[in-house]
Amino acid sequence: MIWLLVLLLAAAGLLLAWKPLGLPRAAMALLAATMAAGLTGYALQGAPHLPGAPTPPRAAAPHSAEVLIAARRAMFRDQGDPARYVTLADGFTRRGRTTDAAGFLRLATAENPRDAEAWVALGNVLVIHAQNMLTPPAQDAFARAARIAPENPAPAYFTGFARLQMGEAPQARDSWAEALALTPQDAPYRPIIAEQLAELERLILRVEE
Repeated sequence: MIWLLVLLLAAAGLLLAWKPLGLPRAAMALLAATMAAGLTGYALQGAPHLPGAPTPPRAAAPHSAEVLIAARRAMFRDQGDPARYVTLADGFTRRGRTTDAAGFLRLATAENPRDAEAWVALGNVLVIHAQNMLTPPAQDAFARAARIAPENPAPAYFTGFARLQMGEAPQARDSWAEALALTPQDAPYRPIIAEQLAELERLILRVEE
């Protein structure tokens, strides 16, 4: 039943964005990233009938990397184009070469320690590299981005996304609530974050029943 619920939630969210809201491509990518990957990850983590054995390492799916990059860009678009090392890192991330991507992002943060987008990109790459685990280095990258750009929702949003993939739904909910509070009222992706948060809260209630 949980798989049916996940599919219904994802379909409902995508239809909401596509029809009534008429959201742009970058915003749709943000929705697809969380509804398709995040909620599915939570369903997998929360299934009691599955064995607890660790899964073998696997490369990041190009589509997942692409939607995460598009979502990040949507949240930093008003700050102009990303730094050159961030752009290079994005190319390697799309190909699943997360070690190389992380290396370029460390160059980006060394060149400009105040580049919040570079820190968020590094956090995302480290999560992907660790098989969707929010490791201490990834947490530190998101925390640094939050200190540099406390008004930007991206650090809280992607922290929540990582926690959701780890099965930490209540913590993900708290992070997304923080991200929503930081999101400008006129941001094109605000309705998406609000809907994702509402869907997650409903899913948590269903699972706890």
